[in-house]
Amino acid sequence: MKRKKLRVVMAGFGNVGQKMAAMLTGERDRYPGLAGLELEPVAIVTGRHGGLVDPKGIDLGRALAQYREQGGFPAAPMTALQALETLDYDALVEISTLDIAGRGGLAMAHVRAALERGRHVATANKGPAAFAYAELAALARKKNVRFLFESAVMDGTPIFCLGRALRGLNVTGISGIFNTTTNFVLSRLEAGESMASAVKTAQQLGFAEADPANDLEGWDSSAKVSVLANFFMDAGIDPLRVDRRGITGVTADDVARARAAGRRIKLVCRAWRENGRVRAEVKPREVEAGHYFSAVNGRAAALRLEFDMLGPLWLLEENPDLMDTASGVLQDLLAIASES
Repeated sequence: MKRKKLRVVMAGFGNVGQKMAAMLTGERDRYPGLAGLELEPVAIVTGRHGGLVDPKGIDLGRALAQYREQGGFPAAPMTALQALETLDYDALVEISTLDIAGRGGLAMAHVRAALERGRHVATANKGPAAFAYAELAALARKKNVRFLFESAVMDGTPIFCLGRALRGLNVTGISGIFNTTTNFVLSRLEAGESMASAVKTAQQLGFAEADPANDLEGWDSSAKVSVLANFFMDAGIDPLRVDRRGITGVTADDVARARAAGRRIKLVCRAWRENGRVRAEVKPREVEAGHYFSAVNGRAAALRLEFDMLGPLWLLEENPDLMDTASGVLQDLLAIASES
């Protein structure tokens, strides 16, 4: 199969970016579905570990090897934003970290810059769709390009491509467990582990951030429910408008009391229509033992969609890792390649 080459600017090259690069180079034979896709970066720019820029194209496999051997790249000759505004490329791959305080921060600027130039966007960063979905989607339509974010919620679970395939259905409610770190921590509390020890274990296993505040305080979940509500329900909300309470106030005694009553505590996200507008919340809730959410253990995640003329639809994800997140971005890039 002849490969479709996409010239890209990569904003970020952390664990997800490196896994994508590995899947497209040294590990390619394991993933036959990627046979038709080739990425040729013209820039790979990180926030703290330098970058590479070459308008003629960068060998992705060599860049990955260099990054791993040297712990980063040399100082970049330009920022990611400058690369997006000046270089010739087909798509932005935005895989930087979430910035709640900056209302999407640099990721928002990167996405706007690419779309304004009529370039496609594939992003794992949930900030742009959480804070400005309607604006950015309208800009993408105006420029006749794609604004895709499959990995923004539940890693590579095909939520948004499913949503685009729905015909005639209106989503009337959303609920789910979206943050794997908090779900893992709550599961460990049930096993008798302390909050601090559970967080440390999650960090050692590689899926909790060095600073887990966004997870434990519910900000990550608020961003995810905002993305879903904006996409499925035209909510026009953002994480700062979500009624939010994280799990920092949950104790081992709380968990034990719930278990004794046949319930489990989960950090549940919800969005629903009330008096003509969409409301959203993120809160620890006691879930009955027979409820589907009760079976979501460890790093697993779940989404429940309610419709006006279809029974509730469930999507469950079991113990995702870096490959799941990387695959979501690659799904988006394959969709872009098919139209380019």
